Amino acid sequence: MGESQRLPGTRRFVAMIGAVAALLAPVSAHGLDLLVEGERVKLRTKPIETFHIGHSDTKFGRLTFLGGLELLASDRKVGGLSGMIMLDQGDAFLAVTDNGHWVAGDVQQTDEGAPTGIDNLRIASLLGADGKTLRARWGHDTEALTLSPSGLYVTAETRNAIYHYPWPLTSTKTLMVGEVALPEEASKLPRNAGLEALAAAPDDGALAGKLVAVAESTPSDAHDFPAFLIGPNGSERFSIRRRDRFDATDAAFLPNGDLVLLERRFNLRDLIGMRLRRFDAASIKPGAVVDGEVILEADFSHQIDNMEALAIHQNAAGEVILTLLSDNNRSLLQRTVFLRFRLDEDES
Repeated sequence: MGESQRLPGTRRFVAMIGAVAALLAPVSAHGLDLLVEGERVKLRTKPIETFHIGHSDTKFGRLTFLGGLELLASDRKVGGLSGMIMLDQGDAFLAVTDNGHWVAGDVQQTDEGAPTGIDNLRIASLLGADGKTLRARWGHDTEALTLSPSGLYVTAETRNAIYHYPWPLTSTKTLMVGEVALPEEASKLPRNAGLEALAAAPDDGALAGKLVAVAESTPSDAHDFPAFLIGPNGSERFSIRRRDRFDATDAAFLPNGDLVLLERRFNLRDLIGMRLRRFDAASIKPGAVVDGEVILEADFSHQIDNMEALAIHQNAAGEVILTLLSDNNRSLLQRTVFLRFRLDEDES
C-alpha cells in the first residue's frame, strides 16, 4: 500500500485520538476557561527585587518578601486591577478591574513562591444575568473578588452590591447568578465609600459559609469602618476601628480563620501608604468593634503604589503566601505592582 493511501487513515486515527483526549481533558487547568477564551493581551514585566527601596532586607516583622513584578500591559483595560484570587497554589490568578473586566493569567514562580513572570494574560467583560456587560448596566465599579464553595463573589462599590457568579468560569460568556441580599445600611453607604473589601471565610471555621464585606472609608478616624457578616440566613453588622487615615481596600482570610485587611492611604499630608492588619478569628462576630495587629506598613520609600488587591494561598509546602496587587487607575503616572510575601510563624 502506497503512502498516499495510508495517510488518510493516519489522519483519521490522529483526529480520533485528539477528540478522545478533548473529551477526557478537564475544563481547564484552573477551572478557568477565561485563560483560553479571553482576549489575549501582551504583557511585559520588570522584576522588583527589593521591597524597601535601596535596602536588601527581606524580613518585615513576620513577613518575608519573596519578590515582585511591575506589570506593563499593552491594553489599558488591564489597568485598574482592584480585586484578586490566586489559583493552583499560586500558579494562576483571576482579578477584576474597576471598570468591569475579568483579568486572568498564569504566574511563573519559584518553588518558594517568588514570582518571575506572568504568561497567558487574558481579559473579558463581566456579564449580568441578562447577558449585558456590567458597563452597559452601569454596575461596573467592581472592586473586590473572593471565591467560596458556593461560587465567585464580586463587590460593586458605587452600587453597594455583591454579585454572585458560578465557579468554575466555564466561558467568557458566563452570566451572573444574581445579587446577594444586603442589609439596608450596606445598600445606603455613600457612593464613594461603599463596599470595597470582600473575603470568604474558611469552610471549616466558626464563620463558615459567610462573606465579610467592609466599606472603603468613613468621614474621619473617629468613625469605625462599617463591616458586615453576610450568610445564607441574612446579614449582621460589626465594625473595624479606623486609624491613621487609612482606607480599607481588600481583605482575605488566613487558613486558621484570622482576617487580614489591606489598607491604603493617599493624601497630601501623608502621601502614599499601605498597611496590613490582622484580626483574630474569635473577635469577628456580630456587634463587635475590632482593632487588629499591624503586620506590615509601608510608604513611598517602598515598592508600592495604589494597593487595592490581596489574595492568600498556601503553597505545596503548606506555607502561607500573601499576594498584593496595585490599581494604577489606568494612568501613566502610576504602576501596577504584583508583590509576594510569606507569613513566617508556627501556626498560620
